[in-house]
Amino acid sequence: MKTKARGMVMASFAADSLALGAHWIYETGMIDRKFGRVRQLLKPLKESYHPTKDRGEFTHYGDQTLVLLESVADHGGFDLQHFAGNWRGLFKAYHGYVDEATSWTLENFASGKGPEESGSFSNDLGGAARIAPLVYRYREDVEQLIACVRAQTAMTHNTALVLAGAEFFARVAGRVLAGASPVTAMQEVGAECFKGTPLEDMLKDGLDSRKLETRSAILEFGQSCDAHGAFPAVVHLIARFEEDLREALVENVMAGGDSAARGLVVGMVLGAHLGPDAIPQEWWTDLKQGERILQLLERIDKES
Repeated sequence: MKTKARGMVMASFAADSLALGAHWIYETGMIDRKFGRVRQLLKPLKESYHPTKDRGEFTHYGDQTLVLLESVADHGGFDLQHFAGNWRGLFKAYHGYVDEATSWTLENFASGKGPEESGSFSNDLGGAARIAPLVYRYREDVEQLIACVRAQTAMTHNTALVLAGAEFFARVAGRVLAGASPVTAMQEVGAECFKGTPLEDMLKDGLDSRKLETRSAILEFGQSCDAHGAFPAVVHLIARFEEDLREALVENVMAGGDSAARGLVVGMVLGAHLGPDAIPQEWWTDLKQGERILQLLERIDKES
């Protein structure tokens, strides 16, 4: 399980960096013209949302995921206050894009609110997409995992849908690490934990779309950050490319929109299933923080 757990975290980070170059380009024809088929890590365009970023770096989602990984390694586990301090430190002189949920959360902190009440009312999937480090640390303690996942998500995205999405994919990744296939894990978690909730219909829509061409499916669900469309889009990608992590993450980028948040989750689940060998070697060697991530995982192993 340990090897696949590492693959889970590695693939989540690699997916974010792969998405960086074309992130938030909604016109898929522009992705084709500017980049061709995105099979390698790319530097963003000057006119993009990430002009200060270089090839092999992360979007603001990936940067926050790294802060979470560092906090877990430094503290020996998840502590909301510790994570909140490190997260705020990231944005004191941040050289990347600051989205609305982040701005809202920073304003709440500045007004004196603590991390239990600082979260925005954003429905963006990004708040739920950072969770691979927590699944890694608490993969053998489901209840602790869910408590930590919901707490870290609520700190920036305190809405029922995003919290449910974070819990759903944490449970799925945990079951995949334990040996279930991704589709089976999603079906089981949906039936056991989310029956009668809005996620039930979104899960069905995502699974039913698995035979559709990915660009068409994600365009139908919605390419934006909002979890109403992003959740079934992630399910589609996991189900359609259950045995092909590389193709799942390439197709995710080619579908446009908020490919980084989707990719963090897809990479996590398929990385848990297929392990680190499924990640193209150049994606990892070109990642600027790759060695740092492996060192942090080693520290977590020693302290847990």
